[in-house]
Amino acid sequence: MRQFQLASPLFADRREAGQTLVKVLRPMLDETPVVLALPRGGVPVAFEIAQAFDAPLDLVMVRKIGAPGHEEYAVGAVVDGADPRWVMDEAALDYFAASPDWFEQEKARQLKEIKRRRAIYTAGRPPISLAERVVVVVDDGVATGNTAKVALLALADVKPRRLIFAAPVGAEQSLALLRPLVDELACPFAPEPFRAVGLHYERFDQTTDEEVIELLERSNQGRV
Repeated sequence: MRQFQLASPLFADRREAGQTLVKVLRPMLDETPVVLALPRGGVPVAFEIAQAFDAPLDLVMVRKIGAPGHEEYAVGAVVDGADPRWVMDEAALDYFAASPDWFEQEKARQLKEIKRRRAIYTAGRPPISLAERVVVVVDDGVATGNTAKVALLALADVKPRRLIFAAPVGAEQSLALLRPLVDELACPFAPEPFRAVGLHYERFDQTTDEEVIELLERSNQGRV
């Protein structure tokens, strides 16, 4: 079997990916946005954007629901809130023979993990108000798009004035599903075949809880 290899990664790391997105976003932004990161991998990317635009940085707490035995492949995603939202890929659930009961159990488990992480990451700080603000949602890449989709659906409920989604690299088919959910989409690279987000980075280590906490504190130091 012929093994797939990229000629070379697009980015050295998430920091460089964020700096690339800054250049793409500059023509789109004429005022200071609120930057929301999809944890954990989206936080280092979003940090660079928040620094460049002197913008507040916050989180949109979403968890991927991975297929049984293939956790890296999203069959759905869930976001917390007073009225939790989720998306489900029914075709993928059928393919992996995942039952509705399994999905409900996994959804509850991921909501519990979201609650734990929010307490750790934000140290009790209230979320930044998003109503009538320009909001930029950031991730480190888009594979299936399920995680971003549920986040964008939930954020539409808080009625930001403009909603922008930004990722440094993504699968075109998945990006096409996200475009109708936002006012603008910033994604400079959509290579084919896409394969996986991590293949487009030279270094793609897992972002730790400690790194998320540090970057949030650094970004919002001195802000009310």
